[in-house]
Amino acid sequence: MLTGVDVKARLAEGMAAEFEHDLLADGLPAQEIEKQVIRSKKRIQAAPALIMLCMDTSEMNSYPDDKRREAERMMAVQSVAAAGQQLLLAAHAEGLGGVWVCSPLFAPQAVRAALNLDESLEPQGMYFIGYAAAAPDARERKPLQAILIER
Repeated sequence: MLTGVDVKARLAEGMAAEFEHDLLADGLPAQEIEKQVIRSKKRIQAAPALIMLCMDTSEMNSYPDDKRREAERMMAVQSVAAAGQQLLLAAHAEGLGGVWVCSPLFAPQAVRAALNLDESLEPQGMYFIGYAAAAPDARERKPLQAILIER
């Protein structure tokens, strides 16, 4: 869990540099890039707590063929995602709000450098955790029958 001002600033700066590089490559106007980069940095620095979920590739099984290597990697990614969902549910049960963003997938080296992580740790998701200023309005959901596939 990241709560220190310095570590959040390092993370925000490192990720912002990668983000700016990508936006420049996309050909966005300089003003739009600056706006998006500032917003990204503020989100990271303003969060009371950040949790960076990483996939530990050193714990994965090794296979000689591409098919099973890819399946092993997919299982690891799914496991991290399931753990992240449980994290959000646990935060909610404690009266906390949480937001899951996948921006670390676009800047893994910057995240590793900012947090001094081993190369075997692949950043997968970042979670902003804190007390919500207000409860959001519930979104309208599709009826179950509209998304259920029966055979």
